[in-house]
Amino acid sequence: MAAHTPKIPADTAAVDRPVPAGVNAAAFGSDVIADALRALDIPYIALNPGASYRGLHDSLVNYLGNSSPQMLLCLHEEAAIAIAQGYAKVTDKAMATVVHSNVGLMHATMAIFNAWCDRRPMVILGATGPVDAAKRRPWIDWIHTSRDQGGLVRGYTKWDDQPASPVAAREAVLRANWIANTAPCGPTYVNLDAEIQEMKLPDVVAPIDAKRYMPVMESGAPAAIIAQAAELLRNAKSPVILAGRVTRSVEGWNARVALAERLGARAVTDQKVAASFPTDHPLHAGAPGGITLAPEAQEAVRNADVILSLDWLDLAGVIKNAGGNGAKIIQVSVDHRLHNGWSMDYQGLPPVDVFVDCTPEAAVDALLEALGKGTPRPVAGDKKEFPVPPAEGKMLVDHISAALREAVGDRPTSLTHVSLSWNGASWHFKHPLDFLGSDGGGGVGGGPGISVGAALALKGTGRLPVAVCGDGDFMMGVTAIWTAAHYKIPLLFVVANNRSFFNDELHQERVARMRSRPVENRWIGQRISEPDIDIAGIARAQGAIGFGPVTNIADLPKVFAEAIAATEAGNVVVVDVRVEPGYTAATTAAMTRKGD
Repeated sequence: MAAHTPKIPADTAAVDRPVPAGVNAAAFGSDVIADALRALDIPYIALNPGASYRGLHDSLVNYLGNSSPQMLLCLHEEAAIAIAQGYAKVTDKAMATVVHSNVGLMHATMAIFNAWCDRRPMVILGATGPVDAAKRRPWIDWIHTSRDQGGLVRGYTKWDDQPASPVAAREAVLRANWIANTAPCGPTYVNLDAEIQEMKLPDVVAPIDAKRYMPVMESGAPAAIIAQAAELLRNAKSPVILAGRVTRSVEGWNARVALAERLGARAVTDQKVAASFPTDHPLHAGAPGGITLAPEAQEAVRNADVILSLDWLDLAGVIKNAGGNGAKIIQVSVDHRLHNGWSMDYQGLPPVDVFVDCTPEAAVDALLEALGKGTPRPVAGDKKEFPVPPAEGKMLVDHISAALREAVGDRPTSLTHVSLSWNGASWHFKHPLDFLGSDGGGGVGGGPGISVGAALALKGTGRLPVAVCGDGDFMMGVTAIWTAAHYKIPLLFVVANNRSFFNDELHQERVARMRSRPVENRWIGQRISEPDIDIAGIARAQGAIGFGPVTNIADLPKVFAEAIAATEAGNVVVVDVRVEPGYTAATTAAMTRKGD
């Protein structure tokens, strides 16, 4: 069940209204494709324009009236894909995107990989040709035509097709949407021949009921397997739930809490995926993990006698690092259906005693029923305290989180993205939309676009979308801000600006130590300074409101209060905060091998 199905807000819908074309019936191949998109109730289609799909572009504007779906103009294909990923993070539903020919697809590949690793659905439309060489214009049509274009992204899409007629293209769009939205979710790609788009229909294309081609796929929990898992959990002395990739459903959230309380199980969560369990609950072990688990979470896993993995992102890795091989392992996942020979994002092969081949939501409901009401076991856990950064001295990311937390107050807030330097202990997640996870594939530059897409889906919900980005991530994806400003999507960016690609500074220090070379040189080729980038100025240049640079800890409360007020007034706001380079102790330790 999706957490939220957004409607297009009136002020966003009012942007880019076309002159009525008076077109009421499909006359060209691309009109049939546009009809298919509308039939799927896809509200938006993010794109960077290109001549290879000029036929479809015309149909979206002059046949559909730029409505259902409404175009979201982006300044780069990576932003278009990232926006669709962010939208899916909130809604659990696919949005559409279009990329121009082979060149646009090549621009988009990193963002597609992010969405793939994040298991987010989206329908990507591409274009090529004309495939018929006799119909190509000199030079440009030749370089924008490629054989097996889907092969560029086949290792990290669920399905791709290149249909050869308008009717086949309609079917391909329907299939792409169905496959993308079926668990395990992911991006799909349909490549449209320019000639098919622009051809005049020889006959009227008979309409179809698109819903009949979108069967709901419910993944059931096998009763016998659930009984085995319930028996292990019922008899466990120190059970642990690894709450991994789950939906934004409130019902699913409450069921996971009920299961943990029924068992007295410690729950562990991970910042690489979206919020899956209340982090202020007494049963939540430590803080949400970053690169590695928090010490309290590692101890819980190490001491567990039964571990229930709800589609945990790296089950083999967490068991290995925590030394929890003695526990009985129950794995709930359908992710194996996506594993292929190109991408290693499936992680290590974990030891498993009971494998439940269904979604976590279905398994949790079935386990609760199998266990019966019973008597909830006593709840005992760690006291959850926020880190208290020093009142004076150098600005740290913990200062940002503390001041931001105070400024936000009781407002429902969604952290759409956080920087690698973010301390998981500094914020409580009490709702499935409180935190939306990472970029998925480790692709720097995804944060801004993902946050714009998430803010679009959150618009009108009363939630305040807040993105905390590193300066490197922000600058790589900064053009997404223009799209947010143009379509009136309120969003607050806080840039934790350490003026460095600091992650790589630590890597260079590690190599220098291993080779007995000067660690003092780690900054060369990493620091973003001399000149410092005017991040607030770049934000203002794209229609956002810019604050900063903020260099004094004491100034943060006032700046954040003003920034939140401006965001709630309907603006895109960017606050540049100059922080000292550094990560949490756990993250830094995880990045350093023994003996370095």
